[in-house]
Amino acid sequence: MLQVKNLSLYHRRDLTALCENLSFTLNDGERLALIGEEGNGKSTLLRAVAGDNSIYDYIEMTGQISCNWRSGYLPQELPACDYEKSAYEFFADDPAFFDQTPKELARIASRLRIPADVFYSEQRMGDFSGGERVKLQMARILMGEPEVLLLDEPSNDIDADTLCWLEEFMLSCGLPILYISHDETLLSRTATGVILMERLRRRTVARSSMSRMGYGEFVQTRADLFEKQTQLARKEREEHDKRMERYETIRRKVERDQNRVSRQDPHGAQLLKKKMHAVMSTGRRFEREAESMTAMPEQEEAIFARLTCEPLAPGKVVLDMSLPELAVDGRVLSKDVRLTVRGREKLCIMGQNGAGKSTLLKIILGELKARRDLHVFYMPQDAMDILDAAKTPVEMLSPSGEKSERDFAGVALGSMKFTGEEMNHPCAALSGGQRAKLMFLMMALSGADVLLLDEPTRNLSPLSGPVVRALLSDYPGCIIAVSHDRLFAGEVCTRWVRLTDGGLDALDGVG
Repeated sequence: MLQVKNLSLYHRRDLTALCENLSFTLNDGERLALIGEEGNGKSTLLRAVAGDNSIYDYIEMTGQISCNWRSGYLPQELPACDYEKSAYEFFADDPAFFDQTPKELARIASRLRIPADVFYSEQRMGDFSGGERVKLQMARILMGEPEVLLLDEPSNDIDADTLCWLEEFMLSCGLPILYISHDETLLSRTATGVILMERLRRRTVARSSMSRMGYGEFVQTRADLFEKQTQLARKEREEHDKRMERYETIRRKVERDQNRVSRQDPHGAQLLKKKMHAVMSTGRRFEREAESMTAMPEQEEAIFARLTCEPLAPGKVVLDMSLPELAVDGRVLSKDVRLTVRGREKLCIMGQNGAGKSTLLKIILGELKARRDLHVFYMPQDAMDILDAAKTPVEMLSPSGEKSERDFAGVALGSMKFTGEEMNHPCAALSGGQRAKLMFLMMALSGADVLLLDEPTRNLSPLSGPVVRALLSDYPGCIIAVSHDRLFAGEVCTRWVRLTDGGLDALDGVG
């Protein structure tokens, strides 16, 4: 059993609370999903449960974490020190690798749908696609025969086929799982319970809640309870306001009568004094009742800037590309890649991990940047490809450094739920989701009429997802996106293609 009791996590730098007095238990067969907005400490909590002592460099922790299971931990990103290692060196770092028989390695490879000879490959870990790296890390975890899985964004960067495998694996492996995911479809199909981490009142107050229900039921129940409590609180306040209005009318009338009473009428004055005493007593009673009224509910909302641009003409040719070969380091990934995109189309490029989708998007970027009639914004899969690790979000949005520009940047970041402290953290210290929000803000301020997006929702919380999809769906420009997010592809995109070794194949839809 894994048990967390009265756990509190605070940033050492500014004593910001990520969670306070969080308690929950993970039992056999349960799959608990950790969700919450970006930067709320989900990954830090998972690392604390995994026993990662490096978090204490920046985190103060109180409370208890106890686990009598052997755990397997999948980090959100492959550690930087592993990128230069070959696949064989990566596996050889774990003594459990040498305990595996060829048959057991073949079985793991089959479960993960990876080549059986990959365990001895000399290919650099950094040269595998993001999804392939996730599979290789999962393979090494399974070699240790874990009794509980701790997974930080296992669905990041994996293709649609592997997502289906991941769902099946999580449902059939029989292991208790504590995991973080931004994939709403995965959450809906796998979670048996939800732990919500929030930071309310301008991200100054941490609140956590545990719900033992599926994700879909959780979302609906949360919305229903919020609406019900909001209606009840408003009704009570309306009734209170009416009572106070009547009370004030009576109080003012008695006060006027007191001012008018003649000194020759001491009996009348005494009666009015008693009446005022009763009126004031009623007012105090109303105030006491107001203190016990149903509280207006609070929940953390994801707020994003609007995406605006000069609308493109529907028939305008944005891209007309013919690529004989798509290759990386001399390795041909696809041939005869042809693609035409017009006007306000929203195209989703899909395909298996390693097919070359990100490479293709970069080639498209190179072609479109030369166009003077288009304004292009490129959002890479890794935000740090365009963010300066040493600069703060405010500095990224105010290159001139002028006060007016910095003030505007602060207001814009505040609209994206950045606190004052977070605005002045270096980009390297931001969470993946905060970096994604910063890129969305840069995109919104760019006024671009063509967006090239590489896995745009991969680091955004499931609570932010619906907001982002609505913004992109209403965007009047052109979108060319690479995505494995099934809801994004279905709700935002109007056209879908799959990249194969023989080019781009048109798809009828996401499914």
